[in-house]
This record gives sequence, structure tokens and C-alpha cells, in this order.
Amino acid sequence: MFTDMIPLLTKALGETVYMVVVSMVIASIVGIPLGVLLHTTGKGQILESPGFNKCLGTIVNVIRSIPFIILMVAIIPLTRMIVGTAIGTSAAMVPLVIASIPFIGRQVETSLKEVPYGLIEAAQSMGATPFQIIWKVLLPESRASITAQLTTVIISLVGESAMAGAIGGGGLGDLAIRYGYQRFRPEVMVATVVILIILVQLVQLVGNTLAKKLDKK
Repeated sequence: MFTDMIPLLTKALGETVYMVVVSMVIASIVGIPLGVLLHTTGKGQILESPGFNKCLGTIVNVIRSIPFIILMVAIIPLTRMIVGTAIGTSAAMVPLVIASIPFIGRQVETSLKEVPYGLIEAAQSMGATPFQIIWKVLLPESRASITAQLTTVIISLVGESAMAGAIGGGGLGDLAIRYGYQRFRPEVMVATVVILIILVQLVQLVGNTLAKKLDKK
């Protein structure tokens, strides 16, 4: 009976939402400042530092180039060190955060590049410090774009959290593998896919709505 899977589906959905939300919050705390650094230390920017920018950019690109499934396995020792286990939702959040930080950094950098440089020059002419320019010009002017970019990251996290089920990460991916694939119950696989599709659609809808409200143009 499919009805016996409803409690498991509900629990798995809760685990997925938990993983995505917590991972996104932690990754954003690091990733947004990272994106600011990537932009402001670039050539011709307010904190220009070509050497530092190149080094930081290289590190970001290296981490982004590692496939998520390989990253999960590669950092198992680090995961055990941080959360005490390599299995479960808490363990899955470690690679999710590490994979998301450089992704968020690049997305925020892209959004900040859209801010007209004339606004920065105007702020500089009024004696604004680099921190004031970042806080009162760059971030406010790009908040709609950043919101849209972060929505993309959240959707990516939903997919990666499902992938984490391949190594016992919990959530909908784990349920699909253990109960759908290994026990030959295709209806469970279909149910998890439908739930993931609905979740992604909701995230996109909320993200688009927020971005429109924040857009001053």
C-alpha cells in the first residue's frame, strides 16, 4: 500500500527542507562576503588587489570544479571531524555548505558587477569609505539581482540534497534510493520526484516574487 509511505515521505521532505535551509543560511553568511571580496578586489575596483583577487578566484574555481558526489566522498574525514558522523542530514550539510559557498560567491560577484560604476564614483566624490560604498551602494543596488541569484543556489541545493541520499544523507534522495530503487517500488520514486518538482517550483515562485519587490527599477 502506498499510504504506508506517507509518514516516510513527510519525514523525508522535512529532512530535505532542513538540510537546504540550514546549509543555505550558513553558506550565505560566508558566500555573500566572499562575493563582495571577489568584486571589490578586482581591477579598477574600490579595494583593488590583483594578487589577492587572483588567488581567491583560483580557490573558488577549484572548489566549484569538483563534482558534488566526489566532494561528498572526498571530505568524509572532515565531515566526521565536524559533526561526528558521515551519515545523516547533519553530515550531508557539510559538503552542501562547502559546495554552495563558492557558488554563492560567484553569483553575488555577478550581481555586483551590474551596479553602474557612476554610482560608486558619486559616493567616492562625497567622501564615502569602501565599507560605506559596499553597504550603502553596492548591496542595496544589487539586492534584487542577488535575491534572484540566491534563488538559483537554493534550487541547486535541493538537487544536491537529493544526491546526498546516495551516501545515506537522509531526505528525499535517501528515501528514493532505499525504498524506491532497492525495494523495487517505482511509485515511491515517482512520489519523491513529484515532491522535488513542487518544492523547486515553490522556491522559484517565492524567489521571483521577492526579487520583483526588491527591484527599484
